[in-house]
Amino acid sequence: MILECGCPDDYPGWNDEDIDLGGTCVHSLPIPTLLHMPLAYEAYLQRQQHEITRLELPEKWPGFALTKTGWLRGRIIRLLNNVQSPSRFVSFLPKPFNVRAKLHSGDIGTIRTAVQEIQTKLLNDGKMPKELYLCYLTCPRCQDARGGARILLLRRWEFSKHLQKRAT
Repeated sequence: MILECGCPDDYPGWNDEDIDLGGTCVHSLPIPTLLHMPLAYEAYLQRQQHEITRLELPEKWPGFALTKTGWLRGRIIRLLNNVQSPSRFVSFLPKPFNVRAKLHSGDIGTIRTAVQEIQTKLLNDGKMPKELYLCYLTCPRCQDARGGARILLLRRWEFSKHLQKRAT
């Protein structure tokens, strides 16, 4: 179920865990960004929701969107149950697709220390950090009623022989 404001009602409890999302069916929508700042983010979330509803694609956690940004483009990913679809936006994540999760209580302005903490732990474990995905669990409209601003950070990582030698 998705709340009236568009936030997910339910989301996975992946705090401080490593998860392999490899082989997961996803709906991935490209979005324009400028210096890592998404442009028209709400409009693209609504567009993606409209397409998922129109195609009747079953989601694992409705409204749970992973956002990855870059200098000029990014993407919004929604996790689906395994489905066959003719949509060019439906695909499967590559195997392995390991991520480390951290639940951050606060808004985007206070996220820096949480990102540094994830990166330090990954490097100490001998894992090479890759891209960062943000999952906004509350919006400004619903955050007071749901316990404050919350963002789930997912940092993709890969094994590194060089870092593992340094870690041991």
